[in-house]
Amino acid sequence: MKIIIPMAGKGKRMRPHTLTVPKPLINIAGKPIVQRLVEDITKVCGEKVDEIAFIIGPDFGKEVEDNLIKIAQSQGAKGTICYQEKALGTAHAIMCAKDSISGKTVVAFADTLFKADFVMDTNQEGVIWVQGIEDPRQFGVVKLNEAGVITDFVEKPQTFVSNLAIIGIYYFKDGDNLKKELQYLLDNNITEKGEYQLTNALENMKQKGIAFTPGKVTEWLDCGNKDATVYTNQRVLEFNKGNAELKGTNIITENSVIIEPCYIGNNVVIKNSIVGPHASIGENSSVNYSVIKNSIIQANTKLNHAIISNSMIGEGAELKGKSLDLSISDYSTLSL
Repeated sequence: MKIIIPMAGKGKRMRPHTLTVPKPLINIAGKPIVQRLVEDITKVCGEKVDEIAFIIGPDFGKEVEDNLIKIAQSQGAKGTICYQEKALGTAHAIMCAKDSISGKTVVAFADTLFKADFVMDTNQEGVIWVQGIEDPRQFGVVKLNEAGVITDFVEKPQTFVSNLAIIGIYYFKDGDNLKKELQYLLDNNITEKGEYQLTNALENMKQKGIAFTPGKVTEWLDCGNKDATVYTNQRVLEFNKGNAELKGTNIITENSVIIEPCYIGNNVVIKNSIVGPHASIGENSSVNYSVIKNSIIQANTKLNHAIISNSMIGEGAELKGKSLDLSISDYSTLSL
């Protein structure tokens, strides 16, 4: 089994947090988004994952690349780094990892997390993961026939055709066939609004008799902007409530209350404060005379006399203030 992770996007909607780190490496409950995605996919694959290929920008840097290789190795897989020089669409991004696409292949875009209770049937020709949503007008959706096979892909339908939104995770039993269809788009310059799109390859495959079935997840979590990411952190903490991985070592608390579920990293000092529920505090951070709830505080951050909710505070930031709803970048200093 191969997993292909396109993640070369700049994450503009997540700025300022993506100015110093790619969006998929932002921590959610103590782990990078892409690590949680890979772990969750591995759990539902039902087969050993041999290789994970990460498609990144050429300027992400060696530290990012090394971290991605470690994530793959943590799942017992080979890690491969591929580069997308220009943002030319989803099909183009996937083909940047063409040397890794063969046999049974999962493609997962690294801006989403999910919760699923199924084990994927790898004997299916293709599986497209979906979730039913109330308003599908901003998403690609699929239509099914009576046998539960996908008959149509519809992009952002303004009149109702289906509520099954595509969440950005796909399984292909024959990765070589997928690669051939993607190469056909590139060779013949078949684009939508100037970009090569995976959905065009899916439509071609369907027309040639490939049967795609839906893999329905129980919860789909977006990490597209600050508020969505804070909510995702909340849900991940709930999923993992009571899990030992949410508590680091050498944590010091004095005259403080921790309201679970929370993530508290290594070497965190909390004094005269209330933390939680749904707060993630990164390693080597300090919290003093503060109230922190429903927020993500990255590593090496100092908070004093602050009341924070629904916020993201970047790594190495320092804050002394009052009741706030914040989105503060790495290494900022703010006194209010």
